[in-house]
Amino acid sequence: MRRALASLMAAGLMLAACDRPQEPGSEEGQAVVARTSESELPAWLSPTDGTDPARWLAGREVGHSLPAGAEPVRALQEALTEAKAGFIEDPRMIANRTAQLGQMLAEIGKTERYALLLTGFSTVAARRGRHKSLYGEMCQHYFNTRARGVDHAAALALLAERFAPGLGTGESP
Repeated sequence: MRRALASLMAAGLMLAACDRPQEPGSEEGQAVVARTSESELPAWLSPTDGTDPARWLAGREVGHSLPAGAEPVRALQEALTEAKAGFIEDPRMIANRTAQLGQMLAEIGKTERYALLLTGFSTVAARRGRHKSLYGEMCQHYFNTRARGVDHAAALALLAERFAPGLGTGESP
């Protein structure tokens, strides 16, 4: 009888603990779990998101999720790898900024491929040599230039002059 009573009391304590509201701050030290579905694309990649930035960006560009090995995903993986060498921001932030720039350009009727933006900006950043650039700053200058009616190639040339002035074609920093 004592054993049965002790078991009931223990079970009651465990159930009571389940109903107890969580105390503030008790989440500290717990693991963060990425909540990204394979079929849903979040609006933005958060710092704790485990989604591949290239796959997310490719999906954002076409409007739906793509398989990991799809050609647009591979192209953006290469472009993000190249961008990582020239910019301070990490690939997740570069992907977010690229999607943001893509939206802004679309709103003014100047839709551009994300890989084209990334490779163009990486080429400009590479002219600076070992001095990394700020991707977000470059995006803003590019948008402002495109909004004034300048085409893609001319906008990149203006960015190159702004971010690596004095370097002619073929010169190294």
